[in-house]
Amino acid sequence: MAQAHTPTGHEKIETSNFLMIVLILVAVAIGGLVEIVPLFFQRSTTQAAPGVKPYGALQLAGRDIYIREGCYNCHSQMVRPFRAETLRYGPYSTAGEFVYDHPFQWGSKRTGPDLQRVGGRYTDEWHRVHLNNPRDLVPESNMPAYPWLAATSLDPADMAPKLTALRRLGVPYSDAEVAGAADVVKGKTELDALVAYLQVLGTAAK
Repeated sequence: MAQAHTPTGHEKIETSNFLMIVLILVAVAIGGLVEIVPLFFQRSTTQAAPGVKPYGALQLAGRDIYIREGCYNCHSQMVRPFRAETLRYGPYSTAGEFVYDHPFQWGSKRTGPDLQRVGGRYTDEWHRVHLNNPRDLVPESNMPAYPWLAATSLDPADMAPKLTALRRLGVPYSDAEVAGAADVVKGKTELDALVAYLQVLGTAAK
């Protein structure tokens, strides 16, 4: 009578679903740690690039509106290191440009153009008209209009808590900047804020 075969070694792993799953998870976890942990200690990914400063209160309010309105669904903010991209958008993005972004807006969807280098490319008035109705400037645009931004005022009371929260994450806002944040946005609209945010994107690299 033939004796039953008992799996050993690698065969034992391959024939046990539970053991295979556990070992795969362990291998993936170790590989992830090896790739990710060193980035927390690499200067190029943890130190701000030359010229990069934290967003001002008005720019920060605009960034929140940018996220709220889902602009990242159609616009990336990361120029890849390819000739076709650098010719169209400008210098490729580096990690040091995003150390104060929580969360960053890299993205990969480009229904519209990448916005990482849009700062200073157009006037404030161009952005105002474009956001109010994109087809007034780009007839073929499929971007939605945002006419309510010009009619909605910012709430100054929101700003100090936002800067305080970001300071806890390592953004170097001073006490004076936190205390004066409300005054900076007083009387400003959401349109003012969003334009201010767009106008600062990528300007440090220029």
